[in-house]
Amino acid sequence: MSVFNHQFHGTVLREYDIRGIIGQTLQPEDAFAIGRCFGSIVARGGGTKVAVGYDGRLSSPDLEPQLVAGLRACGLEVLRVGLVATPMLYYAGYKLEADGAVMVTGSHNPPDYNGFKMMLGKKPFFGTQIQEIGRMAAEGDVVPVSTEGSDRQVDVAEDYAARVMQDYDGGDRKLKVVWDPGNGSGCDITKVLAGRLPGEHTVINGDVDGTFPNHHPDPTVAKNLEQLITEVARTGADLGIAFDGDADRIGIVDNEGHVLFGDQLLVILARDVLKSHPGATIIADVKASQVLFDEITKAGGTPLMWKTGHSLIKSKMAETGSPLAGEMSGHIFFADKWYGFDDAPYSAVRLLGIVARMNETVSQVRAALPQVINTPELRFDCAEDRKFAVVTEVKDRLAASGAKVQAVDGVRVLTEDGWWLLRASNTQAVLVARCEASSEAGLERLKAQLVEQLLASGLAAPDFSGANAGH
Repeated sequence: MSVFNHQFHGTVLREYDIRGIIGQTLQPEDAFAIGRCFGSIVARGGGTKVAVGYDGRLSSPDLEPQLVAGLRACGLEVLRVGLVATPMLYYAGYKLEADGAVMVTGSHNPPDYNGFKMMLGKKPFFGTQIQEIGRMAAEGDVVPVSTEGSDRQVDVAEDYAARVMQDYDGGDRKLKVVWDPGNGSGCDITKVLAGRLPGEHTVINGDVDGTFPNHHPDPTVAKNLEQLITEVARTGADLGIAFDGDADRIGIVDNEGHVLFGDQLLVILARDVLKSHPGATIIADVKASQVLFDEITKAGGTPLMWKTGHSLIKSKMAETGSPLAGEMSGHIFFADKWYGFDDAPYSAVRLLGIVARMNETVSQVRAALPQVINTPELRFDCAEDRKFAVVTEVKDRLAASGAKVQAVDGVRVLTEDGWWLLRASNTQAVLVARCEASSEAGLERLKAQLVEQLLASGLAAPDFSGANAGH
């Protein structure tokens, strides 16, 4: 029997997933090693079945069979759900009662990237668990091959679509909607759902193409929504909906062509969910506007600010029994009627139900929110071995000065003007900053405080040019 061992490139084992550049930091043999190690974890826990899906990237059909072979080498049955959106793979994990699930996806990264997102049982697989895959591979710590496992094709698309539509509650009102799945793996399910919902639906960039010829598949970047905004105006649509490359993140454009940020979308969703879950905990990440937390309270909910990261949010939801959570990045998590994982097509259908029942337009709801001025997410380079230390230094100085600080994830500093945030990215050698105030003058004061703290830790100020935005 051949002895298994494998070394991963030092950059690919991330906090929330495994990710690299095809042919440089990520190879097909890495996929086999992931299957062999993850499969060993499943098998040692008494599991027998793992669901596998893949996205529309050009490299995904090469990685998926290797992943399957690694899982089979652990004696497991592999349920191959094919080319799907990531939430459809998560759904398959639940529906098929799998003991684990692995999605081959590069998410919203450039075309030459790919990677793997995992679920063990019904929980996210992340952090130290991902590092454990690296240790197991290097040491050859895998279950011995006794009986080769098996694999079979399973189509979950129809079942998923029917289950999503079950929760549409907008009645017969006919909305006009433009969809942009961004040539990603959510294309086919977008067309199916658009065909079943009442109203007039237009799908742009609706064919899977791993080169992403029309725009980069990241709906949090305004430039990537320009086509959608144009089409919403052309058709006179009630709203536009965009997905990222694997459809676990959502972007929204209102009927006037304004982008709804993740926290503004969460306000609309939270108000509705809280009608049937009064007093419930609604979770958002530390980058979200104070407006969101205030609006959750006004709607009778209990706001909870938590750490950025979809795996961390999912875990906190399970712990608190929260029916709804969201991130600025467009990950929306429904545990109300749904399974608690980030699912853009499902979130879209729930949003359309709310919009169909509203008397106002989406733009009127957005305009009625308290208006604040903020910077977008500012990201600037900071060495891997310095980024967390800088945040600690800033935290200590602020504590000594008597500043009001929330330290859930980095430092979020509250002042009479508003707040500013500094946190270390879990996935890159960067620091992330954001500022929000009620006035331009207040925003300038917050920026100055942030710069002062960065300079005190020996870092240059971030580039604020063009960084102010109404919200």
